[in-house]
Amino acid sequence: MLKIQTISGKAFRQSASQTLLDAAAESGIVLPYSCKTGRCSTCKCKVLSGQSFATVDELGLTLAEKAQGFILSCVRSALTDMVIEVEDLGDQVIPEVKIFPARISSLEKLAPDVLSVKLRFPPNNSFSFLAGQYIDVIGPGGTRRSYSVANAPAEDNQLQLHIRGVESGLMSQYWFDQAKVNDLLRIHGPLGSFFLRSLTGLHLVFLATGTGIAPVKAMLEQLSAVSLDKQPLTTTVYWGGREPRDLYADPSQWHTSLRYVPVLSRAPVDWTGCRGHVQHSLLSEKTDLTNTVVYACGSNAMIQSAKSELTEAGLSVKRFYSDAFVPSGT
Repeated sequence: MLKIQTISGKAFRQSASQTLLDAAAESGIVLPYSCKTGRCSTCKCKVLSGQSFATVDELGLTLAEKAQGFILSCVRSALTDMVIEVEDLGDQVIPEVKIFPARISSLEKLAPDVLSVKLRFPPNNSFSFLAGQYIDVIGPGGTRRSYSVANAPAEDNQLQLHIRGVESGLMSQYWFDQAKVNDLLRIHGPLGSFFLRSLTGLHLVFLATGTGIAPVKAMLEQLSAVSLDKQPLTTTVYWGGREPRDLYADPSQWHTSLRYVPVLSRAPVDWTGCRGHVQHSLLSEKTDLTNTVVYACGSNAMIQSAKSELTEAGLSVKRFYSDAFVPSGT
């Protein structure tokens, strides 16, 4: 067993068959992650000493980042004892990851290619999660896909998902053509480290594209129940789509005090809102980012662009949190 130490002083052991991320979790140390496939950069950490190898190509890193010693803990395994620089989520209690049975309680079209699915659990199975996290749904034939939970924890113990149809996608075919109320599925979760940290004294900005609005909805619902002394100074939501129909909800319904900025990349001529991309709409407002925290969810291209451009404009890299939607391939 190899010893892995973080600069915060915490340490854990890793076996030859484990990734750094999984070994840390087994020891009760919570490190950030999202896709767990090496394609986003949420789990990025820096090697200060020691050696490791990548189990798959680290597509979420640039050549410059690799040269600087950065690795992705979700697809890295140690070869020697190591010291790494990584965000430590500290005393944040993360609900235990389990597999639960769940039945579909409702199916509703939110847009031509977006479906709202609500899932219910047996009365004796309480599903605990943090607003912003995601789950894996295990469908017919064992097909597994990841979906963000689109609601905050509630007394009815149900989950809402926003599912976008993917042409020829195996799970999309199930959801849009075959799924019925009362179908039995299996849920694996909760997963991910995309959830709200302390917001006191900060301006809160959400950037979302497409169904990336789902975890934003969950966090806004949670924020509505937070006491005034723990609220951010301001809350702004930038939600981007291609056409007006892609913006299938009104975020101001989920939180009583926010500014909503809709953004379209293929806006019709009569569109009076912002055009282009969400991160550029934020930058165009010349906002002072030194006292801002950003939560971004949606396409990996948007997230990588937003992180690079916003940190260059003054946002602290430690105040940029993201959950990238990466394609499954089928």
